[in-house]
Amino acid sequence: MKTTRNSTGPWFTRFVFAVCLVSIGPAGLAAEHAEATACAAIPSDRERLECYDALAGRRKAKRAAEPLQQPGMVTSPIPALGAAPPTALSVRWELDPETKRGSWAIRPYEPVFLLPWRRTDRPNDSPQSPLHPLSATAPFENKEAEFQLSLKIKAAENLFSGHADLWLGYTQQSQWQIYNGDISEPFRETDYMPEVFLLFPTRYHLFGLTGRFARLGLLHKSNGRGDPLTPAASKNIVAYTLSRSWNRVYAQFGFERGNLTLLVRPWYRLHEDPADDDNPDIIRYMGHGDVTAIYQWDQQEFSLLARRNGGYGAVQGTWSFPIQKRLKGYVKLFSGYGETLIDYNWSQTTVGVGILLVDWQ
Repeated sequence: MKTTRNSTGPWFTRFVFAVCLVSIGPAGLAAEHAEATACAAIPSDRERLECYDALAGRRKAKRAAEPLQQPGMVTSPIPALGAAPPTALSVRWELDPETKRGSWAIRPYEPVFLLPWRRTDRPNDSPQSPLHPLSATAPFENKEAEFQLSLKIKAAENLFSGHADLWLGYTQQSQWQIYNGDISEPFRETDYMPEVFLLFPTRYHLFGLTGRFARLGLLHKSNGRGDPLTPAASKNIVAYTLSRSWNRVYAQFGFERGNLTLLVRPWYRLHEDPADDDNPDIIRYMGHGDVTAIYQWDQQEFSLLARRNGGYGAVQGTWSFPIQKRLKGYVKLFSGYGETLIDYNWSQTTVGVGILLVDWQ
């Protein structure tokens, strides 16, 4: 009887071999080609098919173990089952590998808010300083609007053998006399705060808190006004421009425990020429640093900032609470010196109510 081995064996062998070539791709072609060639050389149909089945099974197991990833695709590490989720500080400052987001993308920094209503118990109608002791008055209202914009950008990451990131930050805070139509609703004050800093992730324990980062920075703060004092009569009202600015280097240490975050920031003011110093006594009122505590409770967040130097200082408290999915209500209380640069040597108590777009964390 005529055998069918030679009529079925070659085409079946070529078919299986072609399937193997298509399925494996270029990465393991050489090794698997040699294995397929060895299978094709087996004369027995049964043994040859067993060889191909074994080869296909090894290839299937190998590909199942490989991650599903396209060329150029960046995948984030998957936390181990039961691993703790990243903390608020880790997400905000990208302290761990799984929270890194690369460079040159805009991130939130300090709170971004709009307070349509803000009231003070002592409007600063005639700001003064040792360089400008003369009084120039303006009939400011005790109520106004206030808003703050703040962002940061990571310029470089994994510096110093992976131990630091370089950041650029910018914050702008404005007080707007929107209810004061008698003097054309001016911006009473706008403070501009660009900065650059290095951030070092840390992990140590101190007084029950975990130290999560340390950063070293250079901060410039000014109100963008010019000197000298330039009064101008208009409707019997004296307008003025009064410059304020200072530069400081600072260190900040971030701690956390559960829902509590603690930020400790000492600073040192950089020397300026006394003849050009708009506010030579600013350290007397602003002190040498501040401490901020932030607590998250459910969907609400509370913060408390404090600084003190002798008989001068300030306390600021905030409360944010959900209104809609992406919108929060915001209440801000301040008492003391230096809520703005123009008021650095002016003590007042203010309260503002509005909306919050970006919280501390």
